[in-house]
Amino acid sequence: MLLNGVPLEIRGVNRHDTHPDLGYAVSLESMIGDIVLMKQHNVNAVRTLHYPNDPRWLDLCDQYGLYVIDEADLETHGFGYEAPDIPARRPEWRDAFVDRARRMVERDKNHPSIIMWSLGNESGYGPNHDAMAEWIRGADPTRLLHYEGAGDSPMVDLVSTMYPTVDRLIEEGKRTDDDRPFFMCEYAHAMGNGPGNLKEYWEAIRAHPRLLGGCIWEWVDHGIRQRTASGEEWFAYGGDFGDEPNDGNFCIDGLSFPDRIPHTGLIEYKKIIEPVHVEPVDLLAGRVRVVSRYQFSSLGHLHGHWQLACDGDVTAEGDLSKLETPAGGSEEVTLPYTLPEPAPGATYWLNLSFTLAKTTLWAQPGHEVAWAQFELPVKAAARAAKRTSVVSPVAIYWDDSLITIVREESTVRFDSHPGTMVAWEYQGRPLLAAGPRLNVWRAPTDNDVHIAREWRKFRYDKLQQRVSWVSTDDRPEAVEVTVEATLAPPSFTPYFGCTYRYCVYSSGDVVIDTHVRPLRNDLPVLPRLGLQFRMPGAFDRFSWYGRGPHESYVDRKESARVGVYRGSVQDQYVPYIFPQENGNKTDVRGTAVTDISGIGLLAIGMPLLNVSVHHYTTEDMANAKHTYELVRRDETIVNLDYAQAPLGSASCGPGPLTEYLLEPKPIAFSVRLRPFSGTAADAMLLSRERLERPGRT
Repeated sequence: MLLNGVPLEIRGVNRHDTHPDLGYAVSLESMIGDIVLMKQHNVNAVRTLHYPNDPRWLDLCDQYGLYVIDEADLETHGFGYEAPDIPARRPEWRDAFVDRARRMVERDKNHPSIIMWSLGNESGYGPNHDAMAEWIRGADPTRLLHYEGAGDSPMVDLVSTMYPTVDRLIEEGKRTDDDRPFFMCEYAHAMGNGPGNLKEYWEAIRAHPRLLGGCIWEWVDHGIRQRTASGEEWFAYGGDFGDEPNDGNFCIDGLSFPDRIPHTGLIEYKKIIEPVHVEPVDLLAGRVRVVSRYQFSSLGHLHGHWQLACDGDVTAEGDLSKLETPAGGSEEVTLPYTLPEPAPGATYWLNLSFTLAKTTLWAQPGHEVAWAQFELPVKAAARAAKRTSVVSPVAIYWDDSLITIVREESTVRFDSHPGTMVAWEYQGRPLLAAGPRLNVWRAPTDNDVHIAREWRKFRYDKLQQRVSWVSTDDRPEAVEVTVEATLAPPSFTPYFGCTYRYCVYSSGDVVIDTHVRPLRNDLPVLPRLGLQFRMPGAFDRFSWYGRGPHESYVDRKESARVGVYRGSVQDQYVPYIFPQENGNKTDVRGTAVTDISGIGLLAIGMPLLNVSVHHYTTEDMANAKHTYELVRRDETIVNLDYAQAPLGSASCGPGPLTEYLLEPKPIAFSVRLRPFSGTAADAMLLSRERLERPGRT
């Protein structure tokens, strides 16, 4: 699809007229807010659905610059698609079909933002659609015609589909027997904590010129703002007004909350479709290639900046010389940095940012439109963790089922009956409310809807641990506690065998090696796999060295930069209207959970972790239907995961990509814990250290 001879990419969204307080009566101010937010997130197109939007919206698209697929007010979804008597195939409905097309075109034909007319949505296909197309072509031969239900009929100017898999998209991109562009009018269902694998969709689009792009379903959650008697805000959905029939929370399916606060999915989309791409050429010499993905503009309107960072601390920075990269072109840039002598165990990063140099209708100077991050190829071996000067600093005591391990400032207790750590005191402060144990359950996301039925069928949410045996091994530099256990729901045969090996070091570190073995061959893919424990609620500060600042998942993490971040535990909770899994952080090297005085626990990945912290249990979030039903607990629940399941978009689209699935297979992972007192910066410095692990006898 060409505009002025230039191939277009549709980086779009689907949009309804909707407002959390005004319903369908959308104000001009709300529309301006929508279009500004779209532009700020690199969206360049909108499909009106499934009717022509308020005409003021089209005025704004003309003014601000958005391509529009204008869709006729026509949907006969409830009649089915293939029956011979659907309205699209009945002659008495012909004039009504054509009238819908005529009214749309006559009202909107003078808007230059409109690049396509759409004949409606989900109405099957029949002669009445052909009549619509014939009338539109006679009235306006300048624009392309779209209708997804027509498939590859010659009546339409482009072939369209909804929710293809990435493999199907690639197949369409490779076709040579049809010269029409291929368009995803709906894809990547953005319901709740989603969507996943946008990166793979756009890798396919950029690799195959036939692929036009697509519009994510959809722009905003259709929630109606409510307040509890105590004044707490929440958003209502189907059934909350006693309305029957209803579709539950299936209208809560947008890239942003009803009040237009972006979901993480919108932040991810902005990154995936950003108009500037950077490729490393020679990072040791500071050489990178800057690629423009603009179709008409050079990069002259952007300001470029670079930084060198060591584990989150900026060590050098500067501005790029003025960029003149033409639309669709590239240029090589040399950054004038000198690589430092690497500190032991430190990781160095090159960060680049591209921001607006001047004011636009939709953003001020300094607004970031694109960024890139590269790990620099400089490294020095980590220092060993400091040892105490005492020859035998660790003592062990047995008292019936309790195993107590004492060193200078901390005491660790295990109970051999449940097979877990039951207490950990540091400087007189209890660090644990419940000790680490294997966890495979997460509060299902909206996009987990189908696989979650299998998870619940197998009762992944009801696994109980049964201890087979516990042993100890006492050495001068460490005490080792080994727990052999199985996990199964009540009255079921064991699902998993699990060996925990706790090594309590004289340095104060506790390393937990966990070996998991599935004992059945019919288990479904896992929601997650890791250790979960609880700390007292006063431990409500959280810092981490990993991807952030927002949540990220294995198939949705391109928008999260690696850095050092800090905040409260409560701030990590993402209030999806229908509560579900949220707040995960990927590629975490080290994380600390502390109280206001800086005392707490440091967890170090060996090498990397997924981490989440909440004041709500997994069960709390899985059982709630609205945010106001969640009651903050006086505990901090910490998840240190080997991996989490991907997100995908299976609530109305394809499931996650196979390569991201968490299969039930033998898995071993390790995590290092240390009682800690200090700042977040101190914690990250400690996470660089190497722990010298003794050989086992």
